[in-house]
Amino acid sequence: MDSHLFDQDKKKTWKQTILLSFQIVGIVYGQLSTAPLYVFGTMRESDLAADQEVVYELFSFIFWTLTIISLLKYASIVLKADDEGQGGTVALYSLLCRNAKVGLLPCDTSANEVMLYEEKSSPKIKADSRARRAIEKHKICHYLILFLALFGSCMTIGDAVLTPALSVYSASAGVQRSLTDILKDIFGSSEHTKESVSKALKAYVPVPSACVILVGLFMLQHCGTRKIGIMFAPIIAAWLLFVAAVGTYNIFHWDVKIIYKISPFYIYRFITKIDIHRWRLLGSVILCVAGSEAMFAGLGHFSKKSIKITFICFIYPLLVLCYAGQAAYISKNLTSSDFNHLSQSMPGQCKHLYIVLSLLSSAVGSQATITACFSIINQCLALNCFPRVKVIHTSKSINGQIYIPDVNWLLMIFSLTVTIGFRDIVKIGNATALAIISGMLVTTSLMSLIIALYWEKDMMVSVYFLVCFGFIEAAYLSACLLQFHKGSWYLVVLLAVSMTVMLSWHYGSMKKYEFDLQNKVSTEWLIDISPGLGISRVPGIGFIYTEIVEGIPAFFSHFITNLPAFHQVLILVSFKSVPVPYIGESERYLIGRIGPKDYKIYRCIVRSGYCDHIRDTGDFEEKILRSIGEFISIEQNDIESRMSCPDERMMLVGDSRDDGNGLVPLEDLQSSSSSRMVQSQVNNESQISPVAEEAMESSSGCKKRKKVRFMLPHNSPKMQVSVRNELLELIDARESGSAYFLGQSHLVVRDGSNFLKRFLIMVYRFSEKNSREPPVALKIPHAALVEVGVVCTI
Repeated sequence: MDSHLFDQDKKKTWKQTILLSFQIVGIVYGQLSTAPLYVFGTMRESDLAADQEVVYELFSFIFWTLTIISLLKYASIVLKADDEGQGGTVALYSLLCRNAKVGLLPCDTSANEVMLYEEKSSPKIKADSRARRAIEKHKICHYLILFLALFGSCMTIGDAVLTPALSVYSASAGVQRSLTDILKDIFGSSEHTKESVSKALKAYVPVPSACVILVGLFMLQHCGTRKIGIMFAPIIAAWLLFVAAVGTYNIFHWDVKIIYKISPFYIYRFITKIDIHRWRLLGSVILCVAGSEAMFAGLGHFSKKSIKITFICFIYPLLVLCYAGQAAYISKNLTSSDFNHLSQSMPGQCKHLYIVLSLLSSAVGSQATITACFSIINQCLALNCFPRVKVIHTSKSINGQIYIPDVNWLLMIFSLTVTIGFRDIVKIGNATALAIISGMLVTTSLMSLIIALYWEKDMMVSVYFLVCFGFIEAAYLSACLLQFHKGSWYLVVLLAVSMTVMLSWHYGSMKKYEFDLQNKVSTEWLIDISPGLGISRVPGIGFIYTEIVEGIPAFFSHFITNLPAFHQVLILVSFKSVPVPYIGESERYLIGRIGPKDYKIYRCIVRSGYCDHIRDTGDFEEKILRSIGEFISIEQNDIESRMSCPDERMMLVGDSRDDGNGLVPLEDLQSSSSSRMVQSQVNNESQISPVAEEAMESSSGCKKRKKVRFMLPHNSPKMQVSVRNELLELIDARESGSAYFLGQSHLVVRDGSNFLKRFLIMVYRFSEKNSREPPVALKIPHAALVEVGVVCTI
């Protein structure tokens, strides 16, 4: 029986891997697959037409670049450095935060969650080394590593802006050339007509058609990764098979010996004859690995096995055939017009099919960078390095598949701006190449640290990795910088904007957190001051949202000194991001009690990974109350699960069940029990609040409630009287209603502060004003929201 179940699971796993491999073709490898549209096309004809041997040397560069960077570096090495299934520069940064003390973010410095995390995930102690000690000791290393992570994220964003414009515009230009050739045959020998048609097509086909395709591409993003993958995968698969077949035809028709040109000897010969014109050609060569970074950044959407299998068995061999065929054609047609464009290497009978497939695949090819951009921004959000935006999860089974509407429309606007503004495939290609190689260099740098600090390999292995791959990528970077004045400057503008927003948001968040820490009041203050101020307790629950995990936030102390009253139950809620992708429900809630039991003041620390998204869930408040109910019921008995803090007792509370010792949602009970059982429980006045009976009667025709009612579990008569009474008070407070206290901190810069500080705070305030408001991000009803303003002078 067990072997049968094992075989079923194995078949299911392979079936899922095959399905993911199919979707990956359209999502992850779209950019790599459509790179032939613009690799040779972004090279200047004059640089290629000089010598046939240059084409052979560039083909050798393309083959070995694809092999060393895409196959060896990413598919074989970098994919192994996933952070529990997540990839990208932020995932590498989180690995370093956990395995070396380099964290600078507020979420990295909470003693409570670090202790909890180390108990769970670090059973073995990392070996001490000189490199680890040096990195942990020097603060400049911490800032440099964070800067690298944010810089790599900005490059991914820049790539998501430029790649759609490049691939779609190059396909549209190819369609224009193909249509021109077709119409020339139709109009015959009329030179004037041919010239007029050619000019008209050049003016009205490439840019308008590219803009239409781009708008359609970004409008499809709300469908989600799975649906887009199923729609796009057949297109990319058909495109790859088509260009590989045409490439094979061109190899045998034009130059069958092109296969021998992959020899590294041609690279050596290219370097020996190097000059500035030859060197800048390498800026176009690096475009052949465009999309390799997306293999890693989009890891959260798919599995490592499916990504690797698809690349090695399908993508890599077909791309080699395509580039070989195009190089064979170019080497024999150096005198033809537009000889370096893929559309010109198509046999006459294939041009119509090329027009259709190139337009469709160019739109699909941009999906990889868009998907990677969503993943990276979602990770930055959790680490307080990006303004608040709405994140929509498009899959119930795969957590990493997301859609961010605000970012999607901004990417569309910037891509349209690039297409309309440049109208030149060479300039757009130069900027794209710089974004690609810069992101790769960041990954190489962080990976060298991962090898030494996380994998704990010999230091020389880390150095070899950095030198070997870093040297190759630095060479390509220098070639891209030669084209800075010819398009690459636009990437620097994008980098400056995105990096300024990220750094200012991080800086402002840090300053707010430091202000809260410095101005918090002790829990004893709240207990001692209550009799003196004559503070009254009003019915209901007060949720106080704060970043600090100890003490009382300054805005709430300011509130009660001016209005001496608060609710009969107070819950201080703190969201803390832990540098892991996901936190299980059984380890998410850290519950504690503040002061004596009679005060009914609790603290709830909600721990989440950088890929979790818990604040937008409708049952979030219900989960907090159930966790507190579980805490109350086990507090007296479960001594071993307690942890001592300076002034509070905290306890890690698991995912409470209906048959547990805490509160039971009445909604769940109704769906799982017969009406007779429910009625008998209602008759027991000790188990349910009076208001709930009315709710049950009125909810039969209503599918959606405003809030979930609670009742005590079946074993409540066996509970201790104090525990039972406290749970009943929590139920009564819930029925009385809830209020939500949120501090609105306004950053103000002191007189005499330097320009950089003023500028960062100004950008932060602008981003905060135009980003998603906290009440919306927390799904707080505005009618029950109490915002307390606090001025933070820094």
